[in-house]
Amino acid sequence: MKVLLYTENQKMISKSGLGQAIDHQKRALESQGISYTTDPEDDYDIAHINYYLWRSYNLAKQLQGKTPIVYHAHSTEEDFRNSFIGSNEFSPLFKKWIIHCYNTGDVIITPTPYSKRLLEGYGIQKPIHAISNGIDLQRFRYEKNDRINFRKQYGFSDEDKVIMSIGLYIERKGILDFVELAKRMPQYQFIWFGDSPSYSLTIKIREALQTKLPNLHFPGYVEGKHILEAYGGCDLFLFMTHEETEGIPILEASAMKTKSLIRDIPVFEDWLQDGIHTYKAKSLEEFEDKIHKILNGELPNLTEEAYKVAEERKIENIGIQLKALYESLLEE
Repeated sequence: MKVLLYTENQKMISKSGLGQAIDHQKRALESQGISYTTDPEDDYDIAHINYYLWRSYNLAKQLQGKTPIVYHAHSTEEDFRNSFIGSNEFSPLFKKWIIHCYNTGDVIITPTPYSKRLLEGYGIQKPIHAISNGIDLQRFRYEKNDRINFRKQYGFSDEDKVIMSIGLYIERKGILDFVELAKRMPQYQFIWFGDSPSYSLTIKIREALQTKLPNLHFPGYVEGKHILEAYGGCDLFLFMTHEETEGIPILEASAMKTKSLIRDIPVFEDWLQDGIHTYKAKSLEEFEDKIHKILNGELPNLTEEAYKVAEERKIENIGIQLKALYESLLEE
């Protein structure tokens, strides 16, 4: 069995969650000894398509009836909104287009039961399977020097309470609330990793990024050991996203055994329980209250239970699920 893992514009998406998800797919297939190619001109038995632009759709149309197609639904109308200038106005058209794309697949994969329910609500009739994007536990693991290296890199003292977040510079990721909390809580250091092209930034985001506070830091996009050291060296991972199809950063934080506080939104209902695996909040006031309690040790440490969630979604387990799906598709 040989699989085509197809994604166009790989350079553009390399810094996004989608880029990470595709990298995880490659590792998942490797863990099960499944041969794959990224070249549509190669020979292959199954096409696994990861994107929704014209070349991806056109390839799927060419392969229909000839090669089994797995269409990976990484995006929904809900997580398209509040992403860039004009995204809300275009979201109804975006929804129609992705339905058109996803319907070219023989089966559809999406990361969570929540995103599966959304797609079913669109009226898509193809079989939809919820399979996590997964997490590489060999890479995301705490090392004893993470805290020292992270704090030295960004000028934090050992006594500083550091709150970290990660994501594109878009409203959906909760960056406006992150900045507001930094204003309200000057006793803590807030640092946000990630960036976005300047042409895509809304006025609100531009203003937020220009906020001058001694406890607010935007170092931009970092990768490799630096992001691992950030997870390992901060005191709290704060994930204030308003909408996700899964949310890879919370899996990364869970794998690193970093204390976490996330927004209470539907995507997390099925697999992250408040007070069991992580803490959740809805309002800014609730976030503020729980940040204080977590950092002051007034709430129990949940990192061991969170790690179990990451362990269930390790790359090798995702590979097993993908292999089973591919084999059933070939049998059909």
